[in-house]
Amino acid sequence: MHELMSYLPDFGTALLVTLGISLAAAGAGLILGFAFNALRLALPGFAALYRAYVWLVRGTPFLAQLAIIYFGLPVIGLRLEAVEASILSLAVYSGAYFAELFRSAWASVPLGQVEAARAHGISRRGVFWHIQAPQAMAFALPLLGNQVILTIKESAVTSIITVPELTLTAGRIVSTTFSYVMPYALLVLSYWLLTSTVAALARALGQRMTRHLRG
Repeated sequence: MHELMSYLPDFGTALLVTLGISLAAAGAGLILGFAFNALRLALPGFAALYRAYVWLVRGTPFLAQLAIIYFGLPVIGLRLEAVEASILSLAVYSGAYFAELFRSAWASVPLGQVEAARAHGISRRGVFWHIQAPQAMAFALPLLGNQVILTIKESAVTSIITVPELTLTAGRIVSTTFSYVMPYALLVLSYWLLTSTVAALARALGQRMTRHLRG
């Protein structure tokens, strides 16, 4: 018990760092993915750029993308702190996955509804926001929650550039105390708490939106 209590302050701080990085990156990635999908729908010529972005990001390891942003940007005069580089790289990485989730969600909306709305004189913007968006978001929420969970897990890679998150904290404790079981048990428990909370919130939001649409 004494060993457990001695580790809790460090893990509490690290958990907040992991949570902050993950939520900031997931929020930015969600906005980026939504914007890319909206531009794909609004601008036919944007589809090629959309496909290139998704293909490049999803086809390469996140570690390589993190290294390019953290070590490569200073070459052109843009130097980021480790936390800033982590948030940016995670946002770009998760944005590609969010974009594909939104594309699938919009494809789930029956085309007949869109055509009927257009036939009744509803503008393209009105169709997007009032007909497609609510149904697509209800479809996408569980998937978006899963992607946020994956973003939280990917944040462990940022320990490579010395971000003081959960994985780096566990490694430092192990290297100084040579105790393996308790630090890594706390690491697993911390990630489980974060991901379980996100999953529960996504499930609750999805059920609430579904009830709203049915109502």
